[in-house]
Amino acid sequence: MTAQTVALISVVLVLVLVLLVAGGLAYGVRVLRRLQPVTPAVPAGDDPEFLAQKDKQERSLAKLQTAAAEATSAVEEAKNETAAARTESAAARAEAGSARAEARRVLDAAHAEADTILDRAHRQAESDAEQVRAAARRSGEREVALLNATVKEQGAEVERRAARIDERERQHAEELDRLIERERRLADRESDLSAREASLAEREIAVAAAEEVQQRELERIAGITADAAKTEVVESIEAQAKREAAILIRDIESDARNTAEDRARHLVVDAIQRVASEQTAESVVSVLHLPSDEMKGRIIGREGRNIRAFESVTGVNLIIDDTPEAVLLSCFDPVRREIGRLTLDKLVLDGRIHPHRIEEVFETAKSEVERLCLRAAEDALVEVGITDIHPELVTYLGRLRYRTSYGQNVLKHLVETAHIAGVMAAELRLDVPTIKRCAFLHDIGKALTHEVEGSHALIGADLARKYGESEDVVHAIEAHHNEVAPQTIEAVLTQASDACSGGRPGARRESLEAYVKRLERIEEIAGGKSGVDKVFAMQAGREIRVMVRPEDVDDISAAVLARDVAKQIEEELTYPGQIRVTVVRESRVTEIAR
Repeated sequence: MTAQTVALISVVLVLVLVLLVAGGLAYGVRVLRRLQPVTPAVPAGDDPEFLAQKDKQERSLAKLQTAAAEATSAVEEAKNETAAARTESAAARAEAGSARAEARRVLDAAHAEADTILDRAHRQAESDAEQVRAAARRSGEREVALLNATVKEQGAEVERRAARIDERERQHAEELDRLIERERRLADRESDLSAREASLAEREIAVAAAEEVQQRELERIAGITADAAKTEVVESIEAQAKREAAILIRDIESDARNTAEDRARHLVVDAIQRVASEQTAESVVSVLHLPSDEMKGRIIGREGRNIRAFESVTGVNLIIDDTPEAVLLSCFDPVRREIGRLTLDKLVLDGRIHPHRIEEVFETAKSEVERLCLRAAEDALVEVGITDIHPELVTYLGRLRYRTSYGQNVLKHLVETAHIAGVMAAELRLDVPTIKRCAFLHDIGKALTHEVEGSHALIGADLARKYGESEDVVHAIEAHHNEVAPQTIEAVLTQASDACSGGRPGARRESLEAYVKRLERIEEIAGGKSGVDKVFAMQAGREIRVMVRPEDVDDISAAVLARDVAKQIEEELTYPGQIRVTVVRESRVTEIAR
């Protein structure tokens, strides 16, 4: 709100107050006039009512005078306020005038400054435009110079290319001349060749005519044509060869059928009967008997430190349960398990069980097991009858004392295989020591299977070759699992003796679940063929007999069925030894005589 507005409002308020005061005075005068009625003249001192009325009027008059005085003072104050308002209004007008003057001055200064800036901007724009024009002129000159230089270079390049083209045209003309000369010489040679071919053709015609005359003369003398003679000779030789081959095949098949199966069965049975071997009893757990149950607490030690130290040093898990006076040692490595068993046995006998003592006894037990392995290898060599063998091979053979294959001790398996192979070789009148050596060393690679990658047959062959074994022995080792095709009688007999030792009843252990699953799968394979009536797995899964319906399967189909079943079993199953597949096709006719 401006000062002029405030002054105007003050003036209006003062005027309103003045009007109110004037109106009040007029109303008071009117009331006094009404209060003075026309009465008869009564002496002042005699009429009390008159006196009372007079006093009342005097009091009213005093009040009116007081109000008039107050109104007069209010009017004076209003006048003073009006004057002050007028003064403030005049001051406000003066201030507004000075503000308008200042605003005009500032506006004039702004206009002047704007004109100055605009003039400066025009001059700057003209200067920049001049600089741009100069830069464009210089750039255009540079571009023109560059284009001129490029045009000159292109002209020079065109001239060089024209020169090269001229040179090439000259070279092409020379090459064309040479080609024309070459074609001329070739034409001369072709004419010579044509002449020679013509003379040769004439000579060939003459030779053919002479041969034809000679052949007709020979046919006239012999009384038969050449083609007929060739056919007759070929037919005669073919018939004679077929007859001789059929006779030979019949004799061989008859002899093999009569003697081979009986001879082979006799050899195998005789070899197995003459070798008495123990049944499989290996496992992955060893039991150590204790003198008392108090020893279990000493084995465990304070807060289990002894048992932790024992398992850390030996690598064997020690199982202490509620079994009275016994603890179990579990480990898949039989050598480590035997070392752990000997270590714990010595600790129990000594009675002093603590971590440092465990380490000392472990080293002693390890040396003792190594001596036992070496002694076992020497005993096996003496039993088989082999004396000249490299000492390193003896060490590797000793490691097999605590190794097993499907629960069968490998070192005992080698001894048994060597005996079986020796019996077979003696029956066949072969070199018994060599064949026994092949059979005894055929699984030597199992001593290094955990150290060297690859098949134990190939590893064993490399090991035998490294330590000076003969090539017959090396070949028998690498071929005993058909990873290399067997080429010698030693390799074949090694395979046969290995199968006899591993496949005999009780030699190897397998889980009941795997055994049952294998029998069920064998029966499923045979039962799934068309025309099959019944299937029986016999002899612990080593023979399977398939009963077929004779009206659905003939003799040829029965042979095909047996071959298909055997092939599918070989492809899908893993088993020791071999499985015989027998297909039975039987037709029965029954009649009752009454």
